[in-house]
Amino acid sequence: MSKPALLLTRRFPDAVEARAQRDYITIPNPADVPMTGAQIAGAAAEGGAAGILCAAGDPMKAESIAALPDSVKVIATFSVGTDHIDLAAAAARGITVTNTPDVLSVATAEIAMLLILTAARRGGEAERLVRARGWTGWAPTQLMGVTLENKRLGILGMGRIGQALARMARGFGMEIHYRNRNRLPEAEEQGATYHADDTAFLGAIDVLSMHIPGGAATRHWLDARRIALLRRGAIVVNTGRGTTVDDAALCAALQSGHLRAAGLDVFDGEPNIFEGYHTTPNLVLLPHLGSATVETRDAMGFRCLDNLDAVLLRGEPAPHKVG
Repeated sequence: MSKPALLLTRRFPDAVEARAQRDYITIPNPADVPMTGAQIAGAAAEGGAAGILCAAGDPMKAESIAALPDSVKVIATFSVGTDHIDLAAAAARGITVTNTPDVLSVATAEIAMLLILTAARRGGEAERLVRARGWTGWAPTQLMGVTLENKRLGILGMGRIGQALARMARGFGMEIHYRNRNRLPEAEEQGATYHADDTAFLGAIDVLSMHIPGGAATRHWLDARRIALLRRGAIVVNTGRGTTVDDAALCAALQSGHLRAAGLDVFDGEPNIFEGYHTTPNLVLLPHLGSATVETRDAMGFRCLDNLDAVLLRGEPAPHKVG
């Protein structure tokens, strides 16, 4: 029996590609240049793809999915988020969509913790100073930040990533507060304080870490009004979705001094970044590194292949179907 064809829209980790090549006729993207929706549909049609292994940011919108050949039965996205895929359009075509939950929580929480530490201790400014040969020696008042001990960390979205961050932050002596659609069971809270409304939550914390999904309902959740509710000198970190932050409002609050610092790993319209961010020194910028560890990216790819195998090799329901 011939192997089904699988379109790989990007380069994936070596171990993932090796397994895909073992079990499928792979249609690669060796240049690793992001493909347009039309290019994805064209490559799938030319190769007779039964499945597509795509990545976050690939434009799998309604028109792209409408252009896919009838051979495509499943789209496995190398991400937890599915904002880049029109799920309704896929469902209308009878195409299964899967994602990669449960395997990137710790890695993403580590990046949130890195951003919190770097923002609080002015690590970005310090590294740039040394690299530019501008450091003239130790001084009692040079680049003073704030310690995390006894600070109140506010976690917006206490899911798997938020809970992993809470475990890490407790090791730094931080007090945990959280805002969620629903309160967690007491055993899962581990002593964290739940807030049922935005005003009380934002007014109680020193550091805000954002872990909410994208979409119309959360677009620009952190706007000028909510930023004003944060205490003067607060720190903001976002490793969730770039669309949840009003860039102009955040930049203005950093430049005015209302916010002490911020750290971002995700951006609205990435890889394009709000122009004001480039000249805001108290802002730490990372290129979407949340899940970027060897262990995590391998696990994500294997989860994608587990889903593809279920549908295409065994004729079974995908274990991580979305929607």
